[in-house]
Amino acid sequence: MKIVDVICAPGKTGFFFDDQRAVKSGAEPDGASYKGLPVTEGFTAIRQAGESISVMLCLEDGQIAFGDCAAVQYSAAGGRDPLFLADNFIPIINNHVKPMLAGKKITTFREMESELESVKINGKQLHTAIRYGVSQAILDAVAKSRHKLMCEVIADEYGTTITDKMIPIFTQSGDNRFDNADKMIIKGADVLPHGLINHAGTKLGEAGELLEKYIKWLTERVTALRPASDYNPVLQIDVYGTIAAVFGLNTTEMISYIKKLEAAAKPYKLRIEGPVDMEDREKQMLALQELVCLVDKNGINVEIVADEWCNTLEDIKYFADNKAGHMVQIKTPDLGGIGNTVEAVLYCKERGIGAYQGGTCNETDRSAQVCVHIAMATCPDQILAKPGMGVDEGYMVVYNEMQRILALRKK
Repeated sequence: MKIVDVICAPGKTGFFFDDQRAVKSGAEPDGASYKGLPVTEGFTAIRQAGESISVMLCLEDGQIAFGDCAAVQYSAAGGRDPLFLADNFIPIINNHVKPMLAGKKITTFREMESELESVKINGKQLHTAIRYGVSQAILDAVAKSRHKLMCEVIADEYGTTITDKMIPIFTQSGDNRFDNADKMIIKGADVLPHGLINHAGTKLGEAGELLEKYIKWLTERVTALRPASDYNPVLQIDVYGTIAAVFGLNTTEMISYIKKLEAAAKPYKLRIEGPVDMEDREKQMLALQELVCLVDKNGINVEIVADEWCNTLEDIKYFADNKAGHMVQIKTPDLGGIGNTVEAVLYCKERGIGAYQGGTCNETDRSAQVCVHIAMATCPDQILAKPGMGVDEGYMVVYNEMQRILALRKK
């Protein structure tokens, strides 16, 4: 079967692009927006509408395979590619991807994605968002040509076994970390609430007291609202480097504080994502490596999750090899082609590092669905509910796609 045409459509994502540097510098919230001027190149406002590009591959039998190009909320930060705007990148897809795919015979996913990953403009790979969305469309095209599910194609080509169980789903609250936590608990989310602790003073507290208080509230709320007596979610808080910001990289004080958070979370397991942000990959790896070592040495039952500066497949392997995190977030849009996500999950599992197949609130329903197929074929420790920050929508998209796969394969 051949691909006869490639068509692009501009779209919106489930959230926004936020200028992370401006937010961390103390930008004042203004309703759903922020006051002030952006500081990162490409932004016209501190918060602006998230954009996507839907790439549709028209197959010769009349079927349409498609995927969505999308980039993370905090684009152009932490070593990532520039801000992804549809008007800027549809011409690049039409000029550099369409000629490669239109008229091409569908072979294997791995072969076709490899060709996509090799495309360069002025010596650089295509934007990660383009590779992300086009590779989704390629996987869908291969699946449609074989009359298989996308997860079955992944399993066939990578030699994995598709799980017959649900993958734990991690939900994210955004700033509405109280009411949204209630939604997560009522729906029985496996991992919660993310929390978006991205400003040291107003969210973590001048000495960390606000986060400690929030975690205590959270444990009480889980116990009060749990939908079943055996419901024991993992608590995972993303702190965006604010712990290091408060304690000035004093590891003794940081470890003492993490012990307090462990106590506040009992009887539930706690994960802390992004306790430091060193604004440099090597420094970030070394800082997390030291923190993980100290947490283990002190017998603290808290897992450290690597996030910032651990973006590409190469980064993930580097952090995993150096045990710079008990768990690594595989932030799917940052890896480009989705084959890199497959390889990242499998690599972390081989190294005994927790594999968190994540992503961003700033994706689309389509990219989330394709990510579910990857997860079902590779079995990461958890998958992010996405897109959006409203909880209900993202959880629904991911949960329902998983249930469809389970039901179809059982039948």
